[in-house]
Amino acid sequence: MSASPYIVGNWKMNGTRAMLAEARAIDRAAARYPGVQVALAPPFTLIQPFAEAAQAIATGGQDCHVAAKGAHTGDISAPMLADCGASFVIVGHSERRKDHGESDALVKAKAEAAIDAGLGVIVCVGETLEERDAGKAEAVVSKQVDKSLPSAEAIAELAPGRISVAYEPVWAIGTGRVAEVEDVVAMHAAIRARITAAYGDKGEGVRILYGGSVNAENAAALLAAEGVGGALVGGASLAAESFVAIIAAAGTESVA
Repeated sequence: MSASPYIVGNWKMNGTRAMLAEARAIDRAAARYPGVQVALAPPFTLIQPFAEAAQAIATGGQDCHVAAKGAHTGDISAPMLADCGASFVIVGHSERRKDHGESDALVKAKAEAAIDAGLGVIVCVGETLEERDAGKAEAVVSKQVDKSLPSAEAIAELAPGRISVAYEPVWAIGTGRVAEVEDVVAMHAAIRARITAAYGDKGEGVRILYGGSVNAENAAALLAAEGVGGALVGGASLAAESFVAIIAAAGTESVA
């Protein structure tokens, strides 16, 4: 398994060209932490200028279509993302699953389309508060992993580290609530078991990220938790000051 923590910022539907200054500040700071892999997923409109400006961080997309091209008004294909400088894409985020009705099967198809286009993939999974309170969290997330990951055949030639799974409990995204560390450890262990079942030894190169109200105050504890290979960061990635603090926490963990 890769020892490099993977810290990814998801800007969601935020950001205009005026925010390129924040991205450049993050890029400069990330260069001070060579042991941490840092990436940003801006809105589609900023991918190309991000990619052109970045020296130390990777640029990615927040979603892609399953088709390489065609009559799909308003959609973006994986080859289009690659063409404008993206090196990875996030698929299956809970906001896509909820707001756009995306199924596990669709998430898997998107992940495989991204791989075909030469992109790395972050597959998001996570349970709702109701599912956790009902004691179904592990079963729900395990099923999502089983049904959403690209097939073993699809990743056969893929280099280690190009597939990640992001565990984001839905009830912790943007709410300020964060899962208890022991719950994160337990869920990451369950996810690891499903990855191993799917990929065998190849699964050792798949990092599992935690996401859900990650910030400068809680990052160190979360990143130090067993099985956590990085973080998918939302609101705290919009400002260089707060995002760099998370990168610094990951840098500390990577040399500990």
